Amino acid sequence: MIFGMPPFTLVHTLISLIGIASGFVVMYSWIQAKRRHGWTAVFLVSTVLTSATGFGFPFFVLLPSHKIGIISLVVLAVAIFAGSVGRLAGRWRWIYVVCATLAQYFNVFVLVVQLFRRVPALQRLAPTQSEPPFAVAQLVVLGLFVWFTIVALKRFRPDQPLA
Repeated sequence: MIFGMPPFTLVHTLISLIGIASGFVVMYSWIQAKRRHGWTAVFLVSTVLTSATGFGFPFFVLLPSHKIGIISLVVLAVAIFAGSVGRLAGRWRWIYVVCATLAQYFNVFVLVVQLFRRVPALQRLAPTQSEPPFAVAQLVVLGLFVWFTIVALKRFRPDQPLA
């Protein structure tokens, strides 16, 4: 046990946090109309690994976390295709932004779930995660991601020079 977690859980958590942090760097770069190839690679690889390693935990029935993992892997496959084969040209730009942002949203959604499960103060506010504080937190996260996606779609144009 390291930090109170089994080694596999720790590795999965660290990969998830790397994916979330690098995802925010990539998202911020879109607002600046820039491409950060290295950060994008870290984000995409770590987010794929996060979803894939989520299936390494023992389970007997398909859980909501597994469904999110499956959807995330599909969305990531489309984002990777849009960025590599589609080269972000034409419609592939908005497909990439929407898919990559959706993958990041799934990671942050799960982060919020885990925070409400593991942080005592948040656990007291929403012990079953069906209470209003949990719903409000998830709605705020969703709202911010919708807003960001709209802004990124307007500003991120990798095929055009900055004005």
